[in-house]
Amino acid sequence: MATSGGVRGEHTAKRLPVKLVYCEFYDRVSDAFYREKQVQGWSRKKKQALIAGDTQFLHQLAECQNETHCKRVNFGEVGFDFAQPTDSAD
Repeated sequence: MATSGGVRGEHTAKRLPVKLVYCEFYDRVSDAFYREKQVQGWSRKKKQALIAGDTQFLHQLAECQNETHCKRVNFGEVGFDFAQPTDSAD
């Protein structure tokens, strides 16, 4: 089937043969699309852990490795209080 971007499956068709190594099923297309985009953003190691079913290693890879970023994300340095008005604003 032709689409505005070309023929569907063109990317895969150029890389034959392929082997299905992992699959998930969803009732809603939107849920499947969201999950596909999520996994596409993962590192190769994280995808390999998912394929292998190694949830422990997958969780280790999901942990933040950047100390500065982790502090911001976990609100160690900057959190909800950062955006709140101070008492001196009265």
